[in-house]
Order: sequence, then C-alpha cells, then structure tokens
Amino acid sequence: MRVLHIVTGLASGGAERQLHLLIRHLPPHQQCEVLALTNPGTVAAALRADGVTVHHLGMRGNRDLGALPRLVRLVRTGRYDLVHTHLYRAQLYGRLAARLAGVRAVVATEHSLHAGVIEGRPVTRGVKGLYLAAERLGTTTVAVSRQVAQTLHSWGVPPARVELIPNGIDAARYRRPDADRVAARHRVRAELGLPQGSWAVGGIGRLVPGKRFHVLLEALAELDPATRLVLIGEGPERAALERRATELGVRDRLVLTGERDDVPDLLAALDVLAAPSTEETFGLGVLEGLAAGLPVRHSACPALDELPPSAAPQARRVPSEAAAYVTALRELRHLNDHTADPLPHPPAVGHYDIARVAADLGALYDRLARA
Repeated sequence: MRVLHIVTGLASGGAERQLHLLIRHLPPHQQCEVLALTNPGTVAAALRADGVTVHHLGMRGNRDLGALPRLVRLVRTGRYDLVHTHLYRAQLYGRLAARLAGVRAVVATEHSLHAGVIEGRPVTRGVKGLYLAAERLGTTTVAVSRQVAQTLHSWGVPPARVELIPNGIDAARYRRPDADRVAARHRVRAELGLPQGSWAVGGIGRLVPGKRFHVLLEALAELDPATRLVLIGEGPERAALERRATELGVRDRLVLTGERDDVPDLLAALDVLAAPSTEETFGLGVLEGLAAGLPVRHSACPALDELPPSAAPQARRVPSEAAAYVTALRELRHLNDHTADPLPHPPAVGHYDIARVAADLGALYDRLARA
C-alpha cells in the first residue's frame, strides 16, 4: 500500500513529530511518503534520515491557489492508495487534491481543535465553513482525543465519519540504563550552561501564545535564584518571551533551546516539566515528561483526563497562573529535587505507546483501502 501524508509544514511541532513517530511504526506493507506544503524544517531532515521520501510543494501562503494543480499532479503521479492530511491548510488543499487525483481513501487527523479555536486561531464562520466543506471530501477524520471528537460532533460531523485514535509516545526512547541517563544529563546541562546545583524547570512545545510560557517566566521571577527555565521548541513568540524575561530580570535564567530532535536527552537534564497551556487537545509534552521520569505540573492534558488518576500519579493539575506555579514548584522542590533517580513509567505511558497507536492507524488504513 502506498500512502502519502500531506502536512502544512515540518517544523518541530507536536503534530509534525507525531507524524514522524507514526511513520516509523506503521506496518511495513504501508509504504509512506510525506509532502510538506511549506517549511520543510527539522522533522523533514529526520524523516529523510530514516529513508522516507519527503516532497516540498513550495506553497507561498494560504491563498496560493496556484499550488493546487501542482499538488494534484504529484498525487496522481504517485499512484497512492491512500492520502492522509495533517493540519488545517493541508486538510483543505490535500483532501481536494486527493479527490481530484482520483484517490478514494482520504484520511485527516485533527491534531488541535477546540470549540472556538483551531491550531491556536479563532474559529470564524469562514474558517468553520471551509473546514466542514473539506471534511466532506474525506473518508474519515481521526480525532486524537475524546475532546476533539466531541468538538467535531458539535460542529455537525457525523460520528460514523470520526475515528478516535490518540497520539502516541515512543516510550522505548526514554528507557535507558542509568549510566547513559546520567551521562546525557551532565552533557546536556553543560551544553545549556546550567550551573551545578541549579534546579531546572522545563517546558516543551512551539513558542506560541497558546502555550502560555509567559506564566512560567513570571513564576521564575519569584522562585529561588538557582532555578532555571528551559524551553524546548521554536516559534513566533521567541522574541516576546525574551523581552518579557528581560523585563522581569530573569533573562540570564532562561534557556531557549530552539528546535531539537534529541528531546529525551534534553528532558534528562531537567528536574520537572511544567505545562501551563489551557488549550491542549492531547498533551503530548506532558506524556513525554512522564516517559522521561519527571514529575509534571500541567494545566490541561486531555490524554490524562481520559484515564483514572492512578494512571499518572506523578502528574498534578495546576491553574494556569504564575502564583499557582510558584506554589506548586516550591512544594515540589522541597519534597524532591529529582537529581537522584527518574520516576518509574506510569501506566499512562504504556497506554499511549506508539506501537499500539500505529497498529490501530494501520488497521484503519487497511480497512479503508479494502472498502
């Protein structure tokens, strides 16, 4: 089976990294290629390193209608059995191009959808109308959480057209001998310039307003001077976060790593993961923190909401306010500085293991191809 994944871009965001993971673990008879409409970033390089063919359409913007004929030609020439689209722009253009090229099995994964927000942008009547029109061109929409599925249903997408397949985490990448973990911790802390004896609070995700990383900056200003904040990711809010850190007098205590593909090593250098976002549709970063053996303080994580509290005992919900994070992090530092041993994998990590998730998606592909 030949599968083409069409994605808006391939920078190191949650949806893009999830696509990379899925392709690594899909059944071998499902041969995947990837097409980025724009911005073939670090994830494109990682896919190519794995031997995956990556196409770049060179689209200039949302209204670059001239890109559609090129996309149709590429899909038709590739003779794909199934097209799978990811993220809003790719869903609009990708589903239409797949239909025009004669592909009958067209899947879309909805990675970031709330009742009034899609991928961090307000849902206007026009945005919603285009979304629903494109949805009708597809075969199935995959929701990564029950929250996303419920939003799709409230918008009028028939339940029969929605499949619930959550995101997954490559738990095996975080399981390592103690000596390797300790070596990675020392190496990365030296690389990032974290002083010996410092306590490192981390955040992971695109640097966009919806992640609310400014909450952690404001908390940092109230925490012990030995505390450092490490943000793993890149995005348009970088300059604003740097300015805010300067205003608060904590610029020298903020570390911005940019896009990285060595997330397990970076997490090994941290002492706690904090996630103040209130707009998560899954909460992949929270699960990565748990897989790395970190205590986690978060404001929203639908992936954990769908499991009993015992599935992740080292995770605690905190209001997305600086004062609440100050209290939670002070308490955590007092109880355990985490420098000795990682916490054991909670059941939630096994539940969302990428091998199981990819098997479910592969079964969906086979079922749609037969139909």
